[in-house]
Amino acid sequence: MRVVFAGTPEFARVALERLHAAGFAVPLVLTQPDRPAGRGMKLQASPVKQFALAQGIEVAQPRSLRLDGKFPDDAATARQALLAARPDVMVVAAYGLILPQWVLDLPRLGCLNIHASLLPRWRGAAPIHRAIEAGDAETGVTIMQMDAGLDTGDMLLAESLSIGATDTTGGLHDRLADLGGRMIVEALELASCGGLRPVPQPAEGVTYAAKIEKAESLIDWRRPAAEIERRARAFSPAPGLVTELAGEAVKVWRVAVDSADGGIAAPGQILSAGAQGIRVATGDGVLTLLELQRAGGKRLPAREFLQGFALTPGQVFGAQTA
Repeated sequence: MRVVFAGTPEFARVALERLHAAGFAVPLVLTQPDRPAGRGMKLQASPVKQFALAQGIEVAQPRSLRLDGKFPDDAATARQALLAARPDVMVVAAYGLILPQWVLDLPRLGCLNIHASLLPRWRGAAPIHRAIEAGDAETGVTIMQMDAGLDTGDMLLAESLSIGATDTTGGLHDRLADLGGRMIVEALELASCGGLRPVPQPAEGVTYAAKIEKAESLIDWRRPAAEIERRARAFSPAPGLVTELAGEAVKVWRVAVDSADGGIAAPGQILSAGAQGIRVATGDGVLTLLELQRAGGKRLPAREFLQGFALTPGQVFGAQTA
């Protein structure tokens, strides 16, 4: 079976590595164009491109696949590469480009997507983040037959994973990437013998995982402590949470819900600050800040953070949203 692979970040690289290790012929990889990254903002290849080049796999990096779009020359060149690859199937994982109908129709078995949620819950761009933020007890991976909609195609395989009380997006991402890599190999092995059975997604339970916006990093201390704690885990390792004190931005990386009542303290008011953490009143309950970071500084446990940033009870964190 000839497999064209389309993906960009580490989540996709894991799947490509598993397909390669399983012996599938991968004549072509599609991935996003190189992007500036790091302090020097030098162009950096995606994890998928780095793996593909190391294995001697041809790589195409069109800015668009729409033949009538903004970059028709890119799309036409990619079309020629795809035709030359003669794929039986295309596997897509966190690619970042919309596939027009001509791409969906080109492979003999169509295009299969590795989606990091239990569809139809959390269709869209950020399913791992949103599952943690919402307090879901489980998530998983769905292998889906792609169609023209946004994650609306028939389900081919699905497997669940529990979400633990301390799971972050970073840790859950790695578990889901491993699961997705195993499942896509299983799906292609079944497809090769006609063993896949498409199942339409239920009409009930549809939710959308919108892209994470920078403004969401701001802590609104009027929100319940449990909600802020979930968002801290959902936004770790990126983009993190941020608040403000005395005109200085402070990133908050790790927190815990305190069982104590904040009493009449205003949301964002510091109740105590010591080696065990910085206790802050919220709109409902108390949150203990355990790991923080000043602008330009390192992530530090609260005890070390307080050695260079004196905080006293009664001060109030700002940066609340309107």
